[in-house]
Amino acid sequence: MKVRNMLEAKGKDVVSIDANSSVEDAIKVMNSRKISAIMITDHCNTAGIFTERDVVRCYLTTDGKSFRETAVKDAMTTNLIVARMDDDLNDIMSIMIEKNIRHLPVVEGGNVIGMLSVRDIIQTQVGKLTSEIHYLKDYIMGNA
Repeated sequence: MKVRNMLEAKGKDVVSIDANSSVEDAIKVMNSRKISAIMITDHCNTAGIFTERDVVRCYLTTDGKSFRETAVKDAMTTNLIVARMDDDLNDIMSIMIEKNIRHLPVVEGGNVIGMLSVRDIIQTQVGKLTSEIHYLKDYIMGNA
């Protein structure tokens, strides 16, 4: 399965916030949207990603500065690893495991057009395996 197929099924909603916003603002948006990663933009260009892990790192490195006082641009991850629409999900899954990341922006034409999570990939794989198991059971029982 390709990234394209997964995004068509799950949707291409990308949530973002301006780089000058506070970490507190980013956390509030993530909480209200029930997501654990948000894209960070600077003058409409992708600047990075802010995840739950970044919240923890920010807490440990801001020397008592509050989340309200900390700009999200100072806490975000900037070295983005991205997926492309024609990438195979098995390859994407391997990259996410190898790099220990849970969220992967999907890029097309230089723009982030979607977001994949480990959960999305696991749900897809479980659905595929469940379907295969059902087919094999039917085949073994002679119902095919």
